[in-house]
Amino acid sequence: MGYLLPTDYATYGLPADTTDDWITMASALIDSYCHRTSLNPTQYEERLRMTAGAQTVRLSYLPLVAVAPNTSPLISIQARYSRPRRGEMIEPAYEQIAWVFGLPGAWSTLNLADVDCVPNTGELTFPTNILGLPYNEVDVVYTAGLATIPYSVQVACAQIVKNAQSTPGLNVKSSKIDTMQMEYFSSSLIDPQVAAMLQPYVATMLG
Repeated sequence: MGYLLPTDYATYGLPADTTDDWITMASALIDSYCHRTSLNPTQYEERLRMTAGAQTVRLSYLPLVAVAPNTSPLISIQARYSRPRRGEMIEPAYEQIAWVFGLPGAWSTLNLADVDCVPNTGELTFPTNILGLPYNEVDVVYTAGLATIPYSVQVACAQIVKNAQSTPGLNVKSSKIDTMQMEYFSSSLIDPQVAAMLQPYVATMLG
């Protein structure tokens, strides 16, 4: 689904005869630049390692958004205390003993209500497990995206189309725009102005 409707073309300075493939191309370039499947609400799954001694992770795709009213953007969460990496063996000694007699590597399904979630930052804070050990790996299924496509993204979409239509090799309206053309011209189509408008929506891979 494109980020502009035909009724929006005049508002953003596009010719009324602009065809759907231009909008589809621009929207696909936006998704690629933002490292996302779509800016619309989309389901993602991430497996993340926690920093030793921490009980928080930050998800890559923001903002988190619920797909239905009065529901959580978190769909499911599994966590485990897996074998520590080199240099991560925890102290004090009683925690090491608890690890020895526990079941390292076993995944536990967490109650979503026990996980503190900040939708705008994607930060999740986890409880310790039943042995008092901190989890060090989590698998999170969640939804993230924009419930309403903002003005800045629509302007960026229109500007990419304008840049494409003024670019030699892409300005023949009867030609079919394909993926190779998009990739070849992407650096010039997403100019610094467009990049600045899209920057808040670029996924940051932290896991």
